Amino acid sequence: MTLLPLAAAAYPCQQYAHWDDYEAHLSRFVSQGAATGAKLLLLPEYASLELVSLLPREHWDDVQTQRTLMQQFLPGVLDLHLRLARQHSLYLVAASYPTEVSAGHYVNRAHFFAPDGTFRHQDKVMMTRFEAEEWGIEGGDGELHVFDTELGRVGINVCYDAEFPAIAAAQAAAGMEVLLIPSFTGSAHGYTRVRVGGMARALEHQVYAVHAPFLAEAKWTYAIESAVGAPAIYAPADPGAGETPNGLPASGVLAEGDMNIPGWLHHTLDLGVTAELRRNGHVLNARDSARVPASLKADVVRL
Repeated sequence: MTLLPLAAAAYPCQQYAHWDDYEAHLSRFVSQGAATGAKLLLLPEYASLELVSLLPREHWDDVQTQRTLMQQFLPGVLDLHLRLARQHSLYLVAASYPTEVSAGHYVNRAHFFAPDGTFRHQDKVMMTRFEAEEWGIEGGDGELHVFDTELGRVGINVCYDAEFPAIAAAQAAAGMEVLLIPSFTGSAHGYTRVRVGGMARALEHQVYAVHAPFLAEAKWTYAIESAVGAPAIYAPADPGAGETPNGLPASGVLAEGDMNIPGWLHHTLDLGVTAELRRNGHVLNARDSARVPASLKADVVRL
């Protein structure tokens, strides 16, 4: 039995007058997550944009300039998360950050810290219209990772990525056991799209999917404006084919927080349950997805 105690954040946006205020708030919030007993904490997509409040006010609505000016905070952000991961001896997925990877080229990067302070990253692959058309954030280079941790094999789909089956499919083929989905959705419609995507990925690959939303009412900056959602953990809706029920709910929602209420959703995942489903579930989606012919095409038939 492999147990993975984790917590997904519904992280509330703040405005700061000084860097020290940001560091104090994030440290308190992560400490609260660690107090649940979680050994992996997931923060949302773009919650780092609250740092726009530390820029001169004239740049709060200038998303192009923000990309450049935000780079000054990145070393401090990485150092803070490194220290928090070490302090609490846990894995920590930082809020994704608009990161300059070469001159004038920016990606949406989620950094993943280990308990010893080392870290890797996963870049968002698919851009929303706002990111691509207004902000000039580019998709990552297509390099997908499955992070082999002491707790299990973990993949990250940053928000919109969870709506595209091929991304998680590649990670599942590499042995992913848990899919982490940090999100920033400005409306209930967007939240539902990511939620449905997460549930579908859990179903397709017979893995857990963990959803952590950014929460904000931040009309003071065009970079954020509003953000809604509820933290949740999705699982395959399959009781298993054995004689003993595995406890997974028929709804496919293993745990869920309240909509737009800040805090942490804690749950301990039993990776043995989903491993058994992949071996002997009522259905075998993970196995059978490989049997769908790659050459399959549809024609149009008139009735």
